[in-house]
Amino acid sequence: MSKIKFRYLPHTADIRFVSYGDTFKEAFENAARALLNIMLDTKRISRENSKVGSIIIKESARTKENLVWYVLQDILSKIDEKSLKAFDFKITKLEEAKPKLSGKLFFKDTDKDYSLLEVKAITPHDLKVEKAKKWRIHVLVDV
Repeated sequence: MSKIKFRYLPHTADIRFVSYGDTFKEAFENAARALLNIMLDTKRISRENSKVGSIIIKESARTKENLVWYVLQDILSKIDEKSLKAFDFKITKLEEAKPKLSGKLFFKDTDKDYSLLEVKAITPHDLKVEKAKKWRIHVLVDV
């Protein structure tokens, strides 16, 4: 397991981050966590003493980059649509050859406001999935 899960990078108007992992799955989950941390105070939500719920996210794509884009957009849409207090995302099934994913977005059932920043979209611009020593996923978030 990688020590550094993600890192936010400088950008003039939006938010850029890179997520890391020993596997594509780990880097992908960390990209989702980086997105959640932009939008919500995930540490406070996870400590909230309320019921945990989950929503299943399923996507398929022609490339790993498109899969990342679709899933992160789907997470963003679910949070906005249902006002979810989401704090984590776990992949339950991942196919890399023909990119396909099933995962769970975890949230707490609470009326408290844990919002940090409004995210408009995940941009496909500069979205990159690469493997050197470790997997890295570069994402640009439109705020």
